[in-house]
Amino acid sequence: QVQLVESGGGLVQAGGSLRLSCAASGSGVGVAAMGWHRQAPGKQRELVAATTSGGFTTYADSVKGRFTISIDNGKNTVYLQMNSLKPENTAVYYCNTKARSSSSPWRYHWGQGTQVTVSS
Repeated sequence: QVQLVESGGGLVQAGGSLRLSCAASGSGVGVAAMGWHRQAPGKQRELVAATTSGGFTTYADSVKGRFTISIDNGKNTVYLQMNSLKPENTAVYYCNTKARSSSSPWRYHWGQGTQVTVSS
């Protein structure tokens, strides 16, 4: 099994920054890609940013130039640096990964979510 542990959410004023982290763990874990989605109240979950283990990245248009995703392959950890935060970025942010372990094949896994609140 693959477990994801997220950290770094919280309350910040508009214009501020937060850094989210998500670590994948388990026996024999291998990661192909990791990313972040978010879900605001009353809205559908949407992709924020994603990266492959080879460094290919993609971003939602609304966060380009403000958010940066990076991956530490040695630690199976993905980071999301969020700068110039806006109130509309308020949401629960979910980490996900395409990963395998010694007991499970390649499949997608989701974290429990971390709340990001941006006050105006």
